[in-house]
Order: sequence, then C-alpha cells, then structure tokens
Amino acid sequence: MAHPVDLIQSVEHQSIEKDTGEKPDLRAGDTVNVYVRIVEGNRERVQAFQGVVVAIKGSGMNKKFTVRRIASHGIGVERTFIYNSPRIEKIDVLRHARVNRSKLYFLRNRSGKSARLKEKRIS
Repeated sequence: MAHPVDLIQSVEHQSIEKDTGEKPDLRAGDTVNVYVRIVEGNRERVQAFQGVVVAIKGSGMNKKFTVRRIASHGIGVERTFIYNSPRIEKIDVLRHARVNRSKLYFLRNRSGKSARLKEKRIS
C-alpha cells in the first residue's frame, strides 16, 4: 500500500494539473493585479486588487500569497489569497522587483519613497 503522504501529494498534483487557469509564477516583490470573484447577494462581480506580493507561504495546494497595497488616506491593506482558489479569476504580473528576502514585512513600517522597490530589468 502507498504511503499516505505520497497519496496526498499525488492527489494534489492531479488537481493542480486539472486546473485550467494559467497562473504565473509569483515571487516576493512582484507588483500584481489579482482579479477576484466577489458574491454580493445574488450578484457576482470581479474586483481587482493591485499591490506588491509581500509573502508566499506553503506549497502545492496549500500555497498562499499576501498582497499589500496602500488604500485611501495612506492606510496599508494586506490580503492573503489561496493560489489555487477557484475565486481567483486571473493574476497579472505588472512588474518584478529586485529583493533580497522572501518576506517583505519591513514594508509595513515604511511609507512614501522608502517603501519603493527597485525594478528588475529583464533584457
């Protein structure tokens, strides 16, 4: 009989392959536009959430990423998305940044020019 961990991994691998939506490979520091399906009463609409990927956690089916943006009046808003969620319509990567760490929690304490990230030029 197969080991339970191997069985779980094979089921996760099959369900990820079955997912038809092409999702980009995300890294910390990427500026992304996440299109999320929101249900309000009996209506359903798509809402865009644009910000910087601050952290990526987990792997496989449990992969999650946190996006941070600055809302009105300079208030920072963070939202965590499940990478393989059916609620996510699509993810657009707008730009890549050059960062030296995998978790960018230091951006929480910064505002204005000190919160900028250096863009990674791909040539």
